[in-house]
Amino acid sequence: MSPELVVASHGVMEGKGAYNRYAKLPAGGAALALPLWEKAVQCVEFDTGDHPVVVADYGSSQGKNSMVPIQVAIRGLRHRLGPNRAISVFHVDQPSNDFNALFQVLDLDPDRYAVDDPNVFPGVIGRSFYENVLPPGSVHLGWSSYAAVWLSSIPALIPGRFISLRGPDPVRAEFDRQAARDWEAFLSLRARELRPGSRLVVVLPGLADDGSSGFENIMDQANDVLAEMVAGGAIASEERARMVLGSHPRRKRDLLAPFARDGRFQHLTVEDIEISNLPDSAWTDYEQDRNKEALATKQALFFRSVFMPSLASALDAVRSGDAEAMRIFGNGLEARLKRRLASHPAPMHSLVQTIVLAKQA
Repeated sequence: MSPELVVASHGVMEGKGAYNRYAKLPAGGAALALPLWEKAVQCVEFDTGDHPVVVADYGSSQGKNSMVPIQVAIRGLRHRLGPNRAISVFHVDQPSNDFNALFQVLDLDPDRYAVDDPNVFPGVIGRSFYENVLPPGSVHLGWSSYAAVWLSSIPALIPGRFISLRGPDPVRAEFDRQAARDWEAFLSLRARELRPGSRLVVVLPGLADDGSSGFENIMDQANDVLAEMVAGGAIASEERARMVLGSHPRRKRDLLAPFARDGRFQHLTVEDIEISNLPDSAWTDYEQDRNKEALATKQALFFRSVFMPSLASALDAVRSGDAEAMRIFGNGLEARLKRRLASHPAPMHSLVQTIVLAKQA
């Protein structure tokens, strides 16, 4: 594949706080991981000095979904360390992330974690977590929720589709290989940054044994919408052909594969791994009120806030820096997707995988 065909990206969410407003599903998945996160906070080892305790949030996006997990971590750390030791929290995401929305959350959100603690110091790093982002041996606690599902680059185009799980077997195999390489790269980089005795908790959407994800209906409906937009002249067929999402869920066995030889990878060991069912809260509301339009709106806004920028990056105008072209594309995609989802209501019940890793000496 020619490298200029697809923008290599592991997922930039829609800006102006859209992800904060509409990404309720990832927030629900993160909530299911909180008991393991609380346990990890209790198990992390500290030195006897007064250097700051470092918490890293790998893949923070616009910050709203990170507030409660970081709040939980700080509460647990304060219980163990007392009120005076400094805690540094680093939110890590790509340079193109909407950091203005993140700063607003850190300053104004009711759940902001530093509001009543003068010894908590938030910081932001604009760099991909597929690179080094913090000094070696500096991180006590790492958290990553729904971010490592995004690949570092797109390995192949997908004829007639935009997501790997709906592509033909050879294409899925290429994405599987890329996902395996990226998972090992992510773990290796984090292992370098973590201190001995630290903990890393990674939350990811998962796949069932039969390969289903729970998102089949919305992805299929969006795929049909893109075909409609080509037929109606809203996008060119060449632009549509370049549209590929770098989101590629893994199975439990894929997450454990780097540890298969002797239970250890880059001084990391698996302390726990848990798979949970995540009900679609929008569908739960629909079962009560039978409002198809409300259901379709919630699901379409979720899709737009999470996936639309990656699809739009294939448009010629957007690749040239035209933000208005992205807005027009997003509005058209959302409106058409709402209509289709209202006509084909279905839940997005999904799986959540949480893996807890410990850094050995």
